[in-house]
Amino acid sequence: MAVPKRKTTPSKRNMRRSHDALKAVNYQECPNCGELKLPHNLCGGCGHYNGREIQSIEA
Repeated sequence: MAVPKRKTTPSKRNMRRSHDALKAVNYQECPNCGELKLPHNLCGGCGHYNGREIQSIEA
């Protein structure tokens, strides 16, 4: 069974975990209604995607 020979230092441990942080979410403005939405996703405000109405949203 493999056992570490030395204790991993906090510096090495934290360098290994540097890619585990959450990424900042990039929002884009919907060209139809101007509401912020995730890229490549349906707009929750107007129901448009790629210049077409996909889902009708009643106000």
